[in-house]
Amino acid sequence: MKDAAKLAGYFIGILIVGAFLAPVLFWSAQWLATHGVLPFVAKYDFETFFHRAILVAAALLLWPFLCISHVHNVADLGLAPNPRWDRDLFAGIFLSALPLLCCGALLIAFHVYSIRHVFVWSRFGKVLVASITVPFIEEAFFRGIVLGVLLRTRRKYMAIFAVSAIFAVVHFLKAPERISAIVTWTSGLNSIAHAFARFGDPMMLASAFATLFVIGCILAVARVLTYSLWLSIGLHAGWIFGSGTFSWLTHRQIVALPWLGKNLLIGIVPLGVTALTWIIMRTWLKYDRASQV
Repeated sequence: MKDAAKLAGYFIGILIVGAFLAPVLFWSAQWLATHGVLPFVAKYDFETFFHRAILVAAALLLWPFLCISHVHNVADLGLAPNPRWDRDLFAGIFLSALPLLCCGALLIAFHVYSIRHVFVWSRFGKVLVASITVPFIEEAFFRGIVLGVLLRTRRKYMAIFAVSAIFAVVHFLKAPERISAIVTWTSGLNSIAHAFARFGDPMMLASAFATLFVIGCILAVARVLTYSLWLSIGLHAGWIFGSGTFSWLTHRQIVALPWLGKNLLIGIVPLGVTALTWIIMRTWLKYDRASQV
């Protein structure tokens, strides 16, 4: 079986296992809550457990997938040690966060956003935690494992396109909250159907999916050009920190879909900003690597 087919089977398996695991997690949490154990979990709806079930399914099926794909070490994924990892990491943070925050400053100047009067510091703490943890997890999975497996097909640009599409789909597919009032064994399948239904909304596609896809392409290209994950981790961290910090500092004055979404990573304007980051990143890599020869 070819690597691409194995990968497709892996993702189908994640959806199936996650769909049927979600009701089990939901019922278990409700049972614990009614017996006075972890009572706070009772406030979470089924969709919250569905999203967690998908993550659990991805983790459970990862080892079998790596085994059948004959991945034994990072070299099998086309990754190599990076002696300049710290330079790439911090450059990535700077290259992604700075254009995003400059865009945010312009939006404040044009009264699209305004500065908040009250700052919730616990929310900023969550931004910091997400900026540190999420890039490592998602880059290891999407650009490390998924892209690494696809690159073995010897079709570099097709691999970049495919993993970027998968990255965008995974982040784009979120079912509306509380669509499953009565949870049954098929509630997970119902959540998948509602999530895919969002692709029927052209404005959502223009404002969210396209930007996520371009971000995925930038991260994939950074990984391919450096044979390392450090630059993509830095870029990813910068986007999360920049967008999260801006959302913490400001609130939106007007709704401007598809130009601007709920944060600085959704919309046609952020799409242009991320495209600018792509150009800056390629230019920096060209001259930085040339200076080391």
